[in-house]
Amino acid sequence: MATLQVRSMDDQLYEALGRMAAREQRSISQQVIAILKEHLSQPVRHTSATEDFLGLCSTWKDERTAEEIVQEIRGSRKSFHRFKETL
Repeated sequence: MATLQVRSMDDQLYEALGRMAAREQRSISQQVIAILKEHLSQPVRHTSATEDFLGLCSTWKDERTAEEIVQEIRGSRKSFHRFKETL
């Protein structure tokens, strides 16, 4: 069997693994193997991080054109200039 060595593991993560292993009556090594097996047995996702992010974003339907929406936004502004020119 292969051996896996993990270096520079955060102390809090290691302690959390230890608590989880104790609850399951396993060693930390056995717990890590169980976590990996569980994770790798899940169906493979075929989405990218971008698709995941876009799935979290809300969308809306609007019959107006983009130009009409931009006109409304600009019309609601009090000023069209962000910076006043100084002479």
